[in-house]
Amino acid sequence: MNRFAAALAALMIVGTALPATAQDSSARAIVPHFTAPQAAAFSKQVERDLAQRGARVAIVFRAGRMRDQLPEGIAYTHGAFWVYRDIQTADGKSQKGYAVYNLYAGDGKAWSKIESRLVQDFPLDFTRGSTVNDMAVIVPSPEMQRRILAVIDSPTYQKVHNPEYSLVANPWARKYQNCNNFMLNVIAAGVWNTDNPNQITANLKAHYKPTVVKANGLVRFFGPIADQRLRTDDQDAVIRTATYESMAVFMRENKLLQDAYIFNYQP
Repeated sequence: MNRFAAALAALMIVGTALPATAQDSSARAIVPHFTAPQAAAFSKQVERDLAQRGARVAIVFRAGRMRDQLPEGIAYTHGAFWVYRDIQTADGKSQKGYAVYNLYAGDGKAWSKIESRLVQDFPLDFTRGSTVNDMAVIVPSPEMQRRILAVIDSPTYQKVHNPEYSLVANPWARKYQNCNNFMLNVIAAGVWNTDNPNQITANLKAHYKPTVVKANGLVRFFGPIADQRLRTDDQDAVIRTATYESMAVFMRENKLLQDAYIFNYQP
């Protein structure tokens, strides 16, 4: 039995004994870390920081797990686009602010756990899903911000979405997606000016180096929630996935980046 198969076997054994916790692409943390006022304050701090940097589009990442549960080299589990634009308030008025564009997996109640949907919510919703006191931020270059926004506001945004969900979707394959993989497809659509998902996948395989998840890290990370969401038949002997870390490297190396940094909550 190779290391990958052994890891999956161990994962299934571990998964029967441990309780579920917050996961990649979930709408919110199962075990809340922030109180509502703290989450509101943190989200406003991030918004003000982005505004000061003149970011019309940013890519923000949160950790839905405590750090000691994450695989080596992976610090965040969910990411989304934060877009500064006109927002309709509950009373029908319009105001400027950041809207958050997510890919969320189902919880098995509202919709299937192995199906993802594109959901627009707000910074407070995003921040309430964090289990730690920091977020990671990628601010694309001004030109890349323009291109990402153009994709978000076009039919391409829906076209590059694949609702077949996997926790460890391989960005070099088209079979499944998770939140980071989807964002990478949106970025790629802007970079290469294409709405062809297969062409995007081919370009990413040629130019993007995914994060490799070590077998022991896979067990530690996904063991508590082993279920149908852990679909790996798009992988080979190496488990590849998209993360903040590898996306920041890709954008920096291709001059698509204005800044990448960690933002800490300030009580």
